Amino acid sequence: MIDIENRFKRWLKGAGPRPPYGTWLMAAAPATAEALGYTGFDFLVVDMEHVPIEVSDLAQILRAIGCTPADAVVRLAWNDQVLVKRVLDAGAQTIMVPFVQNVDEARQAVSFAKYPPTGVRGVAAVHRASRFGRATDYLKRANDEVAVIVQLETPEAIERLPEIASVEGVDALFVGPGDLSAAMGHIGNIAHPEVQALIEKAAQDAHAAGKPVGIVGPNPDMVRRFVGYGYDFAAVASDIAMMTGRASEWLGALREEPVQTTAPAAAY
Repeated sequence: MIDIENRFKRWLKGAGPRPPYGTWLMAAAPATAEALGYTGFDFLVVDMEHVPIEVSDLAQILRAIGCTPADAVVRLAWNDQVLVKRVLDAGAQTIMVPFVQNVDEARQAVSFAKYPPTGVRGVAAVHRASRFGRATDYLKRANDEVAVIVQLETPEAIERLPEIASVEGVDALFVGPGDLSAAMGHIGNIAHPEVQALIEKAAQDAHAAGKPVGIVGPNPDMVRRFVGYGYDFAAVASDIAMMTGRASEWLGALREEPVQTTAPAAAY
């Protein structure tokens, strides 16, 4: 029997490393995804919202991540029934739905991700998610194995967090600090005290509601602060941010050194 267990969903329920750490994939490149999957990240977020990744690209990236110990979380472009169906059929097991503002939108997201009678996901027997039909119990198990994370990105959504968290089938919440800071009038400044206070409140409210909550931060120091607030899983930066940051660091170090006119004996 081919197993389709969603390990990340087990982590959301308290199994595995605490907290799981991940990063964002913005390069839309299977090679980058595969490389980061071997570096020790627990999960990798494939961003279809702000990156030109289509479903055909997604399948290739999921194959690359699937070779590694990391788990994939797919952030959709929108809370759209057709897109949810296609992403799940392509093999995603954990989806993140952006900009969920209220209970109705949370219920929609869950409904799109679940087969009847729980939801309205369209049924196909042979696709990548069912291991091309070889996972013969896929249709019976899919509703239990698919994980739905809803993203809260405005003060209004944070205010409604307890109600959104109560929606059956919402497995976790995720605070989007970038959009939250913009909605609060502090665009580009997630470190602003007002933004930080609301981020901390969201973690407290999620715990009171009994739901795990995640977040992303730009660097390890900020992520440690978020974990201190009580966030249960967290992503740090992105593949592009880490690549360009390290490149700038090394290039800056090189340009600060005197120009060497002859190569040292051990040069390579």
